[in-house]
Amino acid sequence: MYRKELKAFPDGFLWSASTSAYQVEGAWDEEGRGPIAIDLKEDLPEGTSDYKHGVDHYHRFKEDIALMAEMGFRAYRFSIAWSRIVPDGDGEINQAAIDHYHEVIDELRKHNIEPIVTMFHFDTPAALEAKGGWAQRETADAFVRYSEILFKEYGEKVKYWLTINEQNMMILHGPTIGVFPADTTEQQLNQYNHNMFVAQAKTMAMLHEMHPQAKIGPAPNIAYVYPASSKPEDVIAADNYNAVRNWLYLDLAVRGEYNSLAWSIMEEKGTTPEIADGDMEILKSAKPDFIAFNYYNTATVADAPFGGGASERSEAADQQISEGEEGIYKAVSNPNLGMTEFGWEIDPVGMRMTYRAIWDRYHLPLIVTENGLGAFDKLTDDGRVHDDYRIDYLRQHLEQTQEAISDGVDVLGYSPWSAIDLISTHQGIAKRYGFIYVDRDEFDLKTLDRYRKDSFFWYQELIKTNKLPAKDWKPTYSQN
Repeated sequence: MYRKELKAFPDGFLWSASTSAYQVEGAWDEEGRGPIAIDLKEDLPEGTSDYKHGVDHYHRFKEDIALMAEMGFRAYRFSIAWSRIVPDGDGEINQAAIDHYHEVIDELRKHNIEPIVTMFHFDTPAALEAKGGWAQRETADAFVRYSEILFKEYGEKVKYWLTINEQNMMILHGPTIGVFPADTTEQQLNQYNHNMFVAQAKTMAMLHEMHPQAKIGPAPNIAYVYPASSKPEDVIAADNYNAVRNWLYLDLAVRGEYNSLAWSIMEEKGTTPEIADGDMEILKSAKPDFIAFNYYNTATVADAPFGGGASERSEAADQQISEGEEGIYKAVSNPNLGMTEFGWEIDPVGMRMTYRAIWDRYHLPLIVTENGLGAFDKLTDDGRVHDDYRIDYLRQHLEQTQEAISDGVDVLGYSPWSAIDLISTHQGIAKRYGFIYVDRDEFDLKTLDRYRKDSFFWYQELIKTNKLPAKDWKPTYSQN
């Protein structure tokens, strides 16, 4: 529908931005941190750097938080590295890491920035992976223990907790992301998924018992799925993919039950996970306070009869590609949408649809924990980055966020990807998302100096006024 007037962003709206530990911190082997699987990964995409140095946020967090405060951040979504806190995943606690994250959280609070802590972001300790990783219930138990450590240490300081980042992307695209071996079977992935949900449910119940004032929620990547046409078979295919990509993960997190369509598809393929006695009761015990979700684009699918192929999309779209599966859905491109330089479709209106769909199913407050544009940013000779394309992208998605708020959706905040340039999952440092430019390239750390992009000043103005700047807005650079 079209509205003559939109509701304003709510007072106290959590204007934020996001990072993850393994992509931003660096210091991969310092002060007792244990390795994670991605640290040991050798088959990185050609021409891209590893994650070992990140952008040195571990050492420069005070400088970076000061820049966030200058922008006006009301919150900062970041992850704590499990293998820093417990280097082997389930053994001795590393006090240096405990102290470090106290410093980070205290620095945020000093600047009146609310910490939003992700507990797990693609970084299973390598020692646990060597024992079978999430296929083993021992890993789920180790995660619950790790969570308890976090709650004991930081529970009085942190109001908002996120359990597992993009669990659905790990299950659907784990080998592509680099978190699971390439030969992992679908049945194994479904078992990983189940074990993660059991761990998450125990963690949610634990936080509510230990710190009733705190709030916790899941953080999947949700992309509403369109049918390629009004053909009924295409609509069925879209319903199939919505179930296996989106609702399976939120139904388990929020309702504590398997989505019936997704389960029937697993039964058809013989890939259902093993469910131990008491698991379903544990899943039911989880009561999230909100839903965090990452949104980059929608998906479009068509009917996929056997023998007709599973995808018409290019594999250049990395983890966002909908690979398709004969008999269930065929991945197709949406001719109505533009694309980023990296082959990801851009669909701001689809974000409004995604808000509405999640709200309609679950009626829990929502917070966007990733949304952003990866691009080949260029630093000018005078230390500027003119990223009008990013400003336009963010504006369009925030316009649709305001539409969703006007539609009646309860939106707590917006935390785009990313606060600062970091190492992308696929294209290294060349694919930049941040409001803050970092002076390094793939294999030369250079100065690691920080530079404010034009989008930095745009977001600063947005937060200060709590409304979108005029479309003819231009930066004045008076702040630096």
